[in-house]
Amino acid sequence: MAEGIDLPLAEARNGRPAEGAPVEIRCSDGVVLGGHVWAAGKARASVIINPATGVLARYYHYYARFLAAHGFDVLTYDYRGIGLSRPARLSGCGYHWREWGEKDFDAALRLMDARADLPLYVVGHSIGGFLPGLSKHARRVDRMLTMGAQYAYWRDYAPERRMQLFLKWHVAMPVLTALFGYFPGKRLGWLEDLPAGVANEWSFRRARMEMSHPPAEREEVLERFSAVTAPILAVAMSDDELGTEPAIRRTLAYYRNAEVSQALLQPVDFGFDAIGHFNLFHARHTEGFWRDSLLWLRDGTHPWPHKQPRGKMAFD
Repeated sequence: MAEGIDLPLAEARNGRPAEGAPVEIRCSDGVVLGGHVWAAGKARASVIINPATGVLARYYHYYARFLAAHGFDVLTYDYRGIGLSRPARLSGCGYHWREWGEKDFDAALRLMDARADLPLYVVGHSIGGFLPGLSKHARRVDRMLTMGAQYAYWRDYAPERRMQLFLKWHVAMPVLTALFGYFPGKRLGWLEDLPAGVANEWSFRRARMEMSHPPAEREEVLERFSAVTAPILAVAMSDDELGTEPAIRRTLAYYRNAEVSQALLQPVDFGFDAIGHFNLFHARHTEGFWRDSLLWLRDGTHPWPHKQPRGKMAFD
């Protein structure tokens, strides 16, 4: 555990953090997203939590409650096609992965920016750590914490699982998506259902992210990432099969004008045998990773300066 954090878990009224209040987030194209705002009372900053692909926003509610208890106003929300933002009919809805950044995160950012004159931070899990760079207003972000940030290029998967994951996400998923008109992930136990456009962008992602965009838009996409100057702390777990060191370096290389810090953590650092890609947001990490993360979100201090990865920032 990092030194210097000694705050009570609950600072809000009645000894407990406020519960999340439902909120609607209207995107620039008229799509309305569902989410919750967790108010701290007298907040030090606003935090937007960006979920991983196919993960409901409610999975992050325990962490949102924790942050609210420590003085942050927090927004959790579901991307279009997921959870509270799922349309009545998923098949044929036409939603795409890139819209989660260009429209959904952008709308979330504008909502929290208009809500209060506070520093604005992002906690991004998996694809959620990549999406901010797609927003036209991402330069407004003041600080980012990412966990396993990656955009699912198959060569970055952990070598020992690469073939299995390739068959699952890049063979089975597009076939099932073509058959159903959307990806039926929930019935398979493979995360939530996904719109066809999201699933197919995942399945057919190339080494260069911008190649998923029309040729006329690619330069603008790169410029958006370059406009991000917020300090980023990028966390990787040593046993993460998706958010590997190469995957995170591939993501971070797009944030070329951001001040980037990294940490490669081991499950044993927090007293566990395994953590992987999803486990850090379980409440069992309250007194470990969560409390450490406050050093970065509260003070901009790297909690694990001795846990640096050895890889270089360049990618193929």
